[in-house]
Amino acid sequence: METEARGAETAQTLDRGLRLLHLVADAPSGLTVTEAANRLGIGRAAVYRLVGALTGHGMVRRDGDGRLRLGLGVLHLARRAQPLLAEGALPALRRLAEQAGATAHLTVVEGGEGVALAVVEPSWTSFHVAYRAGTRHPLERGAAGRAILAGRSGDARPVGTAGELQSGAYGVAAPVLGVPGLEASVGVVALAPLDVDAVGPQVAAAASAIAAALS
Repeated sequence: METEARGAETAQTLDRGLRLLHLVADAPSGLTVTEAANRLGIGRAAVYRLVGALTGHGMVRRDGDGRLRLGLGVLHLARRAQPLLAEGALPALRRLAEQAGATAHLTVVEGGEGVALAVVEPSWTSFHVAYRAGTRHPLERGAAGRAILAGRSGDARPVGTAGELQSGAYGVAAPVLGVPGLEASVGVVALAPLDVDAVGPQVAAAASAIAAALS
């Protein structure tokens, strides 16, 4: 019975720690210990113990005002998970690249920027954009970033842009919605203008397929 009680206590502590981590992740301006205690329904002393453990693993840090924020350990885990995300997205990206005749990509948010996580080029075109995985850009520029920003308000409509990241390049992208903890978009980029009405549904379908694969 004592072993079972200890196991239940450990599970409860783990659950509280994970809930605290989610609360901090959802608070862009940080979270005070008092706010965390109120939202978790536990005492401040218990929160301090959780913070101590999470801080020790680099998952949470305290800023100059004492507010709780995500630590670099979360970024490390996210980077370890990126190959799994890319692998799950590749089938839909391949279909999209072939359908649209344009370079398809999955873009995720990292450090407040958009990062191309996976890129697939079409096999049958004579010319296409060479877009490298790892390319970074502001979210406010380019179809991929704009789609992510639109997705934050639940807008899943495809976004089209022209020449915002590179002169002569055109893009269409749609957000990947419904995957907890993931901010991402799927898009295509080409050297010729893209018809959003024609390509948009293909991009949106790919985004839905990737969301289903990663959920």
